[in-house]
Amino acid sequence: MHPYLTFEKEGVARLEVKKSEFIGYAAHVTTEAEARAFVERIRKKHADARHHVYAYTLAENNILRYSDDGEPQGTGGLPVLEVLRKRGLSDGVIVVTRYFGGILLGTGGLTRAYSAAAVAAADDAGIASFVPYDVIRLSLSYPLFQRLPALLKPFRIHRDGEEYDDKVTVTLAVDAEQTAALLEALSELGGGAVTVTSLGKRLDRRL
Repeated sequence: MHPYLTFEKEGVARLEVKKSEFIGYAAHVTTEAEARAFVERIRKKHADARHHVYAYTLAENNILRYSDDGEPQGTGGLPVLEVLRKRGLSDGVIVVTRYFGGILLGTGGLTRAYSAAAVAAADDAGIASFVPYDVIRLSLSYPLFQRLPALLKPFRIHRDGEEYDDKVTVTLAVDAEQTAALLEALSELGGGAVTVTSLGKRLDRRL
């Protein structure tokens, strides 16, 4: 389970080159199905455009995919893929849609334009770091639950959910670098009255 960089959010950018419009889209995805679905969403959004060049990288199985989508070989997909590679990004997809403006750009012009649109979309999406998180479940009394927000404030925590019964059950993920400190704080909070169950690990966005 290794940390990696990916897109912070969906990004979009528009670029005009000799009357041709290039629209770049970037997004975080976790599976090949999600990547393909994103490409199809952009295709449908711009159904009147002729070319939808794309590239994506996935951490699982080190998957790399790209497509020139009808453009001259090597002028679209590879330049877009290089944007992902040079930034060290994984679990990310970029699609660049082109509306032809009537002026031929040549292979060099196409390569530069697709690359520039991909870079601009990546810039707009921003970068996030995904790191190991420990997933734990807490079981505690209602009085202790009222004190929990203040205790959790210094930690990088993703709150996954809560259940209310005779006690409160809280499921959360804590940055693995902070797990030991959080467990110590929880022990001090209830003097052993907080039950902690480990649910494993996952990679998640570092807060």
